[in-house]
Amino acid sequence: MNGKSKGVYALVIANSRDISIEIGHARRVMEFRRGYYAYIGSALSGLDRRIERHMRDDKKLHWHIDFMLAAQPVRIVMVFVGRTEERKECEIAAHMSAVMEPVKGFGCSDCSCISHLFFSPHLNTLISAVRSSFLAAGVDVSPFTTHNVTT
Repeated sequence: MNGKSKGVYALVIANSRDISIEIGHARRVMEFRRGYYAYIGSALSGLDRRIERHMRDDKKLHWHIDFMLAAQPVRIVMVFVGRTEERKECEIAAHMSAVMEPVKGFGCSDCSCISHLFFSPHLNTLISAVRSSFLAAGVDVSPFTTHNVTT
């Protein structure tokens, strides 16, 4: 992996039961239904390191997504990577907002997006939406699976 690469990514996350999680340093309680989520993020330097960080259990909780990923039974099941020099995260999130259910206010405290986290009860529907959103933003995307997934 190239530690200096730039781009956008989507973490596809499985949640096997309804849960409440305190999110962020303000500890706002958010409800997460059983199902699948896609988190849209970016790294303008160190894309591979950012994704590796998300995959680790032993990290300092900083971003909204860190708090979600620290909860049980939440786990990353797939990652989509799009290498680009352009800022495309919000464009992808806007497209996702049009086709998936946004988790309002999640992961977007530094922009005007509705959300950077999206819900679907169906994994295949979510994966399709992620792919089409990357392509709509003009970003080629490569997926890789991190766990065995049952739909």
